[in-house]
Amino acid sequence: MSSARLLEMGGGIAVVIGVVLDLFSTVLLPRPSAKRWRVSRVTIVVTWRIWRWLGERQRVPEKRESFLGTYAPILVLLTLVVGIIGLIFGYGLILDALRSEIKPPPEDFATSLYFSAISLLTLGFGDYVPVGIPARVVVLMEAATGLGTVAIIISFLFSLYGSFQKREIAVVELEASAGAPPSGLVLLETYGKLGMVADLGPLFATWRTWSAEVLESHLAYPILGYFRSSHDRQSWLSALGAVLDAATLMVTAVVEDGSRGQARLTLQVGGHLVEDLARFYGVDGSEEPWVEQFEFDEARERLAAVGFKLKDRDKAWEAFRTMRSHHAGPLNELARHWTTPPALWIGDRSVLGHRH
Repeated sequence: MSSARLLEMGGGIAVVIGVVLDLFSTVLLPRPSAKRWRVSRVTIVVTWRIWRWLGERQRVPEKRESFLGTYAPILVLLTLVVGIIGLIFGYGLILDALRSEIKPPPEDFATSLYFSAISLLTLGFGDYVPVGIPARVVVLMEAATGLGTVAIIISFLFSLYGSFQKREIAVVELEASAGAPPSGLVLLETYGKLGMVADLGPLFATWRTWSAEVLESHLAYPILGYFRSSHDRQSWLSALGAVLDAATLMVTAVVEDGSRGQARLTLQVGGHLVEDLARFYGVDGSEEPWVEQFEFDEARERLAAVGFKLKDRDKAWEAFRTMRSHHAGPLNELARHWTTPPALWIGDRSVLGHRH
């Protein structure tokens, strides 16, 4: 075999190994991959910037949400198509280097790609047949790779959409008490008006479990972060922010009650989720969150109106600012990264008529 054919075969082997490792890291590995320059990761970074830019040109909120909402499903298909094309190309290089062991020998590289495609997709037309042992081994490996890829894709889609639906159930349930867009203040107001303050503890416990599940699923399958909530003015990230704001108010502004411990634990797990997501997606969360004191004072008045017993105003304000700063910066930057619908104290609040 000539040096050119050896070089071609080596390139094909490198492409196949790269694609297989990328699929393994994206689909099978149940933890974040340490490799930042994987094909799938670069595809997400590049295409989302373009898609977000196009979406932000949409002035009608409904059209913008609809456009941005199509990104994740299209990205799933694009990732899988790119992987299959990469396998066809890599095996095509190998088979082209072994063309003398195929009958009839492929006339050119395009024909080798055709033979590679029908081998990967197990079509088996029989117009090209491997006769040499190396070529037969390559064709069998490619057919096995094709079958394995299809099986992995099917299981991946079931797992992906299962995690998405599980995430959204809690978000939809929260709308009844926190509103749409969700607000931590509205959440506490609703429970206070309905005389359900004692039920805040179980609510915080539920969202602590939710945060742990989202942390595991979204780091294992980063594409989940780009799936937007299916209901208007809703976002899983805003829902998380609302629960964390409610927990922060309970710990810093409200006199001790039975749900304070649950609120603290939820802040720890939810803050861990926000911190890890910001680090993984490369989001800078160092910017100081800007909830102003008059907004905090208004929140205290509304809580007092529904029966909450409140702590000293100045001490509560300082404690609120300090505790909220642990998660608010990264949370706001993630909201901007994903262009989530604005909510109270979360994301781009200019469209909500924020007072200065």
